[in-house]
Amino acid sequence: MEMSNYEIIPVMVDVSSNLKSINFYIIKMENSVVLVDAGLDNDDCWTALQHTLSENGFTVQDITEIVLTHNHGDHIGLVNRITAMHPIPVYAHEAAVPRLKRDRDFFRMRVEFFAEIYEQMGCGEAGHKQVEYLKQAMLKGSNSAIHTDISPIGRNHLGFQVIHVPGHAEDQIALYHEADRILIAGDLLIQHISSNALIEPDITGKRIPTLIQHKHSLEKVRDLPLDLVYPGHGKLIDEPKSLVAHRLASMERKAERFKNLIRDGMTTGSEIARNYYKKLYTTQFSLVMSEVIGHLDYLEQSQQIRKEKRNGIWHYMIVESSKH
Repeated sequence: MEMSNYEIIPVMVDVSSNLKSINFYIIKMENSVVLVDAGLDNDDCWTALQHTLSENGFTVQDITEIVLTHNHGDHIGLVNRITAMHPIPVYAHEAAVPRLKRDRDFFRMRVEFFAEIYEQMGCGEAGHKQVEYLKQAMLKGSNSAIHTDISPIGRNHLGFQVIHVPGHAEDQIALYHEADRILIAGDLLIQHISSNALIEPDITGKRIPTLIQHKHSLEKVRDLPLDLVYPGHGKLIDEPKSLVAHRLASMERKAERFKNLIRDGMTTGSEIARNYYKKLYTTQFSLVMSEVIGHLDYLEQSQQIRKEKRNGIWHYMIVESSKH
């Protein structure tokens, strides 16, 4: 898409999962070639990047910097390959650094965080299995650490406004160009699927209210003059306002369904998750529990429910005086 002083060139790599594609973007400017996100660390993404660069008269050595929208593996995969060939600056939100560097102390704390929260939600054996998986992933994860230095990104970068849009990830940012009414949005907004607000600890080990953050981030984008969104997956979004409205309405509907389950006597996070998600509780445990915990946090913050701890497990109940 041609702009006044830059061009955004999408790199879209088809995948067989429900993500449909892994998207990252080359921003061609007068004196720079910026890569926003870096796909998966696989040959499909590497070949697609090289092919797209070549079609536009560039090679990997012409990339002048990398900007990462957030720390997830399908957005950072090629960083080490690129920077090993060609040392260039890498920018991300400051909260991404311990995650991108696979900081051992941070990830050890993260495992303890999930062990505690799954216990509090009454997950039992399913929670223990997930914690064991996280321990193994932590040991293997050091291999995927970003080797090069990561510079915290400022509020403005190369003519784009940098907007912090946490929820899907604590460190997620979007690049907004006000004059052209476009947003490179990471995984904040995806056309064909709802972006998960993934439960995470902050740097101190305290639970981040990720769904509440995600809601605020969507509202922030809804209020921008905006015509086109470049997402991390799927096709470009040319009616972002209506999609945001749809996502916010869906969030409210799901919160109401969880509230009804509590009203019907399912008082723990695990009971709600098992009843609502059925087989997905086993096959997509961490995603399911993130959804349930996020909505419980939202309902509690809006004073529609309250909780009390019994034998180390949180039990939720309706606030009957609520106007909701």
